[in-house]
Amino acid sequence: MLKIATILPYKENYSKRKAAAASLWVCDFFKHSSLKKNNFIYGSTDAKDYLSKNYINIKIKDLSSKLTSTTNQYCNELIKKIEGKNFDIVEIHNRPLVFNLLKKKIKSNFIIYFHNDPLSMKGSKSASERINLLNSVEKIIFVSEWVQKRFFIDLDKRLLNKTEVVYPSIHRQSHLLKKEKKIVFVGKLNPSKGYDIYRDAIIKILNEFTDWKAYSIGDERRDKPTINHKNHIELGYLSHKEVLNFLCKTEIAVVPSRWEEPFGRTALEASSRGCATIISNRGGLPETSDHCVVLKKLDYKNLYTEIRKLITNSKLRKDYQKRGFFNVKHITKDNSLLIDDIRKSLFINYKLNLIRNKLKIVNIYNLGQKLNHRLYNISVGKKFTNGFIRNGHDVLEISDRDFIKQNRQLSLNSTSSKFQDYLIETFKNYNPNLLFFGHTNNINLETLEIIRSLNKNIIISQWNEDPIMKSLKDSQANIDKISYYGNLVDHNFITTHPSVFLKQNKNINNLHFMFIPVDKNIECFDVYDLNPRKDIFYAMSHGVNRATLKKGKNDSRIYFLNSLIKKINGINYDFYGFENKEPIWGDEFYNALTNSKMGLNLSRGLPTKHYSSNRIASLMGNGLLTFIDKKTRLNDFFNNKEIIFYNNLDDLADKILYYKKNDSIRKKIAYNGKKKYFKLFNETKISKYILDISTGINAKLY
Repeated sequence: MLKIATILPYKENYSKRKAAAASLWVCDFFKHSSLKKNNFIYGSTDAKDYLSKNYINIKIKDLSSKLTSTTNQYCNELIKKIEGKNFDIVEIHNRPLVFNLLKKKIKSNFIIYFHNDPLSMKGSKSASERINLLNSVEKIIFVSEWVQKRFFIDLDKRLLNKTEVVYPSIHRQSHLLKKEKKIVFVGKLNPSKGYDIYRDAIIKILNEFTDWKAYSIGDERRDKPTINHKNHIELGYLSHKEVLNFLCKTEIAVVPSRWEEPFGRTALEASSRGCATIISNRGGLPETSDHCVVLKKLDYKNLYTEIRKLITNSKLRKDYQKRGFFNVKHITKDNSLLIDDIRKSLFINYKLNLIRNKLKIVNIYNLGQKLNHRLYNISVGKKFTNGFIRNGHDVLEISDRDFIKQNRQLSLNSTSSKFQDYLIETFKNYNPNLLFFGHTNNINLETLEIIRSLNKNIIISQWNEDPIMKSLKDSQANIDKISYYGNLVDHNFITTHPSVFLKQNKNINNLHFMFIPVDKNIECFDVYDLNPRKDIFYAMSHGVNRATLKKGKNDSRIYFLNSLIKKINGINYDFYGFENKEPIWGDEFYNALTNSKMGLNLSRGLPTKHYSSNRIASLMGNGLLTFIDKKTRLNDFFNNKEIIFYNNLDDLADKILYYKKNDSIRKKIAYNGKKKYFKLFNETKISKYILDISTGINAKLY
């Protein structure tokens, strides 16, 4: 069962005699909660008649210095009481500042309840403070839609689903009691509550209807309007139970508040107890009941008119009384179940899926729809999807580049904005456990923050297969791409040993090495069992999005290949994207690859620890004898009975000539290489490794 700490505001009176609104809320919902056994309520009050036995009072010393903050001292004492008790949820009522202090010390899931206007409270006045709350807590609960709307002033309304409205509630009375000719005002006896309006209207009413009596329940320390009439009685402060009992016998209740009421509990209670209730249209008051008289204009004349109508028209009065009594809008038992469901929901989506080992994953990568899927065979993103599914998970694929191209209009910004909206709405609908993306800069950082605010438990990981060695001109650009999201995501997976990256950017600490996976449905040929006509295969491109040869394009690979050709006389080589031979893609790529006995795994830049382009999967995975530079240190994974390492150009040429002549040895090594590759780095194992790391499970790549 969930263990919950509920924290009241400092000096909130959690007592039977003087309970305030937040205390009544907490006590009412606690009594009907299925989680109350492990729900402990913390507060600080001088009273002794606590509302429930689970209450723990926090004593703080009298503050002799104004320099010492009561909030800080209260929080320090709370931390002492709570720390180490491993609460699953810490609920904070009406004090965002308390949350900001506790979150630094207490590891838990947090819910904040707003009982008042957030814009009037320290810690939630500014838009930036409210965004920080949304990003930091699991849930925010408001006592009315009015309070919720106030919170979202100047904020993105798409974040609404991180919040809930749960109204203060009342238990339903079994039967309607006999009424007496009483009119009542309940609340602070001051002008902000409209007590002066009540005074002026009620004196006129009592003068006209001498058989009626009026009452005021409440107090006010400051100067207050005074009602001098023989038929008016000021009862002072009554306990909550006494107020409800009084309302049960009262005909008419009046709540003419000038103040923007966050909710207006008195109106709910009066209507539920069968009072014909008159309210102003301020704040959350109209949300209390659908069966109240709402003042069109807030002055004593209108209030007098409405009271008079109810007195003189008994049918109208009884109609309001019965409709309010039999149609109570907010029932304690129902809303208590709602709060329990909200609490439980913080854990169901994430933890149960992990326990069952069934995750929902959004995989964002370039599906290449705009390229007519000619990249399918070298798509690492597709292999991840296959691996996730074969591990028993559900995957939703999003092709960022295709979406943007298909929705491109005159303004690029509007297209980008549309993509952000699409992502956010998709996340609301799908609510994934893992966001996994690679090779994109189309996701705004703000969008990732919104996604995290929608589900604080979400895991975000990115991958990148591009080279990052210093020797390459494009290296810095690739490092910048990774770093753009590097510290915002939980994990970064790269195809170069992390030490190489850290020499160029030491600020990214969550780096993990991954090997290019092979996939049984993609690398599906056994070339060692075929009779290819060509000896050695190599294919390069001038960018995967470019389908044709780029004239005048030179890099170190071209010089290397030209030099190699001169040294391998008699070798029937088949090289593409080189000299005047166009790059090849899709099925044409496979037709050429499977027609060669051997393959050259030559990547851009200088050989670097553990880095290889994804061509290594195409070569070894399809059973070609594969050659690679020894300085890549892939001998950490493969031995010379599985792949051929060369030291330099001359060594490579000699080995190509040797294995052309020794076909049986070539086939055996190619067979061993494919077998080892699929054993270590198949799509299912690589995807599981990524998921294990992402979800906090210790895992080794091989």
